[in-house]
Amino acid sequence: MKKKKTYAVFGLGRYGLAVAKELVDNGMEVIAIDTNQNIVNDAAAYIPICKCADVTDAEVIKRLGIAEIDTVIISMASNLEASVMAVTLCKEAGVKKVIAKCANEMQQKILLRVGADEVVFPENESGVRLAKNLLSSGFIDMISLSKDVSMVEISVKDEWIGKNLIELNLRKKYGFNIVAMKKGNTVNVNVAPEQPLDADTTLIVIANTSKLGKLNK
Repeated sequence: MKKKKTYAVFGLGRYGLAVAKELVDNGMEVIAIDTNQNIVNDAAAYIPICKCADVTDAEVIKRLGIAEIDTVIISMASNLEASVMAVTLCKEAGVKKVIAKCANEMQQKILLRVGADEVVFPENESGVRLAKNLLSSGFIDMISLSKDVSMVEISVKDEWIGKNLIELNLRKKYGFNIVAMKKGNTVNVNVAPEQPLDADTTLIVIANTSKLGKLNK
């Protein structure tokens, strides 16, 4: 059985809590951490594993087993020093993917410099959207069009290369409606179903959000 991905969320403000709740609601294993005990107590109503801890302490990172977490989301943009320390300690511990929230471009540069794999601006990336993108592993991006329907950018899988859409019959297999193909910055809405797919092609599809997980099976 495929191992379920694990996540840690540092900082349980509005953004961090939204990320953690969305991940938990979709059945993911999440550990949520904040330095404020009252915030942790409130978050425990939505997130089974909540801890009050200082994630800028190397011993705390070790004790919580953060090294075993697949993805850490650091949502402490109001405290740049704490964010930098948390990113550094997570990467030193061997965390594969660290995503940090930032407040401005200068913070973005600093966080990337100290090792963050991805930096997000809260005004451009809602916590729920970030969580959905994490859940749709293998997708380039996902935008919710409604509660049940999403538009997704999908990289061409290795086994699809050289085959066309007629042969692959993705609509029947995955329930996808392909609306465009993208190469670089060029988007072509006149999809040619008989054209073989290249490795550098991106498919833009509309699908029922509940069925997106089928792509990763």
